[in-house]
Amino acid sequence: MPFDYIPPLLRASDKRIVLLVLDGLGGLPLEPGGPTELEAAKTPKMDRLASEGMLGQTIPIRPGITPGSGPAHLALFGYDPIHYEIGRGVLESTGVGLHVGVGDVATRGNFCTLDSNGNIVDRRAGRISNEVAAPLVERLKLISVPGVSTEVSMVKEYRFAVVMRGDGLQPDIDDTDPQRTGVPPLPATARTPESEPTAELYNQWIAQAFEVLADDPKANGLTLRGFSTDPNLPSFQSSYGLNPACISVYPMYRGVSRLVGMKIVDFPGDKPEDEFAAVAKVWDEHDFFFVHIKKTDSKGEDGDFDGKVKIIEGVDTALPNLLDLEPDVLIITGDHSTPALMRSHSWHPVPFLLWAPATVRPDDQTEFGERPCARGSLGSFPALDTIPLALAHAERLEKYGA
Repeated sequence: MPFDYIPPLLRASDKRIVLLVLDGLGGLPLEPGGPTELEAAKTPKMDRLASEGMLGQTIPIRPGITPGSGPAHLALFGYDPIHYEIGRGVLESTGVGLHVGVGDVATRGNFCTLDSNGNIVDRRAGRISNEVAAPLVERLKLISVPGVSTEVSMVKEYRFAVVMRGDGLQPDIDDTDPQRTGVPPLPATARTPESEPTAELYNQWIAQAFEVLADDPKANGLTLRGFSTDPNLPSFQSSYGLNPACISVYPMYRGVSRLVGMKIVDFPGDKPEDEFAAVAKVWDEHDFFFVHIKKTDSKGEDGDFDGKVKIIEGVDTALPNLLDLEPDVLIITGDHSTPALMRSHSWHPVPFLLWAPATVRPDDQTEFGERPCARGSLGSFPALDTIPLALAHAERLEKYGA
């Protein structure tokens, strides 16, 4: 289990916990001395919570290590990503409802645009829409490779998922995405001798896929990333005694939640207020709610500082809809930092706000931002400690020892 010492300490409680994750929340100033995206945003509701609660900053993996989204969320859920390795393929596949059993090999696919020489000119095929991508995915579903079965599903826009099932499959295979343009997609290459047969099977699938896509003006190629299988994680319920729900728009985050045993809540819309309304609908059925906001990360990766500021402000505007539910513990944080200045994930600590009116010991910080969080009473701590902190403030843990 993530924390073997936690289950013996668990005690019954009707208190509810909300973990609100603004993906890629942490940022950097555009110029020395300037504000970060969070500091530039007008967030009166979060600032009030900061003044009534406690601030700190988390280290997602280890100091100096830039995390991927999967490992960063595992850490927030209390699963050490150094110990529990999890691949993008199984996250995307599980997130869209594909079953990935132990021994299956899943991968996440990107449609891409190739020139006449077979070199990549756009790694995301112009970010084609769901409507354009869906018929292409239907074509891929018709591909057959002797000796195995494959299942393909749409994810979102240019992204799709592939699961291969058969005997003796191994996932230790390098991505076929070279992560740059002007070069061709790479072959699936095994990292271990045991994975060579699986890599060859995927190369057979890829060759057929290129034939199927050859006549498309934008998505005439593809790349595969994150070959992986079911990591067989301990359940969130058995580890923490909670009945958890996941409210997320994006499939990958639904995937990591499903892998730890969270109930996935379906809902219409993709705005913060839509997500908070979904929480309200299942409020009486669960006692832990993971709520995921994606677009903070997307704007950071686009280098859109002002856009990221607006997304944060939109969450703050919608926050009363969540507060009206009267959570006993509310944590607002990110999984990692995605500074617009860097256009990528980074290793920087992540702002963390803990609000729990019945149990919190307020510090003297009055705004939610990187610098106040660096001065907050929680200090810098591993993201792995998030759930134990939440349990403690929900009064769900007994004393340890005599």
